[in-house]
Amino acid sequence: MTIIDLDQAATASVRRRVLEAMWPHLTGDYGNPSSTHALGRRAADALEDARSRIARLLGVRAAQIVFTSGGTEADNLGVIGLTLAAIAAGRDRHVVVGAVEHEAVLAAADHLARWHGVEVTRLGVDAFGQYSAGELEGLLRPGSALVAVQHANNEVGTIQPVDALVRAARAVGARVHVDAVQTAGWMPVVPPARGAASTAAGADSRPDGVAISGHKLGAPKGVGALILTTGAPIEPLIHGGGQERDRRSGTENVAGAVGLAAALELAEEERRERGATAGELAAAPAGQLVAGVAARRDRFIADVLASVPGATLTGHPIERLPAHASFVVPRIGGEPLLIALDERGIIASSGSACAAGHDDPSPVLLAMGFTPDEARTAIRFTGGASTTQEEWTRAATELAASARSLGVS
Repeated sequence: MTIIDLDQAATASVRRRVLEAMWPHLTGDYGNPSSTHALGRRAADALEDARSRIARLLGVRAAQIVFTSGGTEADNLGVIGLTLAAIAAGRDRHVVVGAVEHEAVLAAADHLARWHGVEVTRLGVDAFGQYSAGELEGLLRPGSALVAVQHANNEVGTIQPVDALVRAARAVGARVHVDAVQTAGWMPVVPPARGAASTAAGADSRPDGVAISGHKLGAPKGVGALILTTGAPIEPLIHGGGQERDRRSGTENVAGAVGLAAALELAEEERRERGATAGELAAAPAGQLVAGVAARRDRFIADVLASVPGATLTGHPIERLPAHASFVVPRIGGEPLLIALDERGIIASSGSACAAGHDDPSPVLLAMGFTPDEARTAIRFTGGASTTQEEWTRAATELAASARSLGVS
């Protein structure tokens, strides 16, 4: 039986070109980039080359890239590090965090509340899972230290109005951290700088910190980055040898950094091949950026809604990631449906906890207004750029069959 992986928002396979780029740095050029001998210098050169390539792709300076162990560390460093530095500079102990953020962001905010006396305010969402800049303005104070919001939701795929949210935060002088783990590789994650007036105070609409993760876009697990786009000061979380310009100590993962650069370059090339111009990439909704991917996903959504009684699409119908499709299916728990699909060769994921003995409703769907019973029926399908229409169609067919086998007809 052929397996169809529609859980690629959880992790994607490492791409061959990425592996080939990494291989020399896992074998012959294995040196420590902090060493001064020839082997170490070659490692340091490879690390800085990867940093420069990533910076060019994202439209930032190489010095603004901080390599991390992945998205979770990047989110923690962005939320905690930017907040503590802002407080040290005189800002109030107040942060605003989106209600549907990844646990890495929510837990980091909870840490600030428990250990640093920070007041955390939650920014709610509408029925599509989207934040409102107007609502954010009502929650902010003149001294607020940080706003933390995602670029797109990992569960329902809704894309957030980041530019408007950043402008609202800038109006009161707050720093901004954006979790772009799900969007990197699909669409630009750093807005173009607006003139030479950009400063650490954020004279343009760029957030101060942007988190990305390699294993979501074809690089290996264990590497990510925090992009410090405005030069805002940050308090490090990991102390030691002062690597990454004293912002993240520890011997760098050279091969991982090279792999992250290669994966981002490959994603950029594929976007260009699909015909999107630089202006379109910066301005268009995700469904227009990668029209072929989104069109195949949209046909899958139509097939599911037509063949699975009671199935309801969750998330924004247009402003959503191009390979995300998520549903609630009344009268069926998400976990039984996942098991039935797995037996049929379809890999998907649920919005509820997957650990044995847990049936917690999806916090994202609860924030969007779904009832706990509805939220427990959540199921998510996430493909990649290479997922074919035949694979999406088979997944819809197997989903309908699985639902019938569980008593929905």
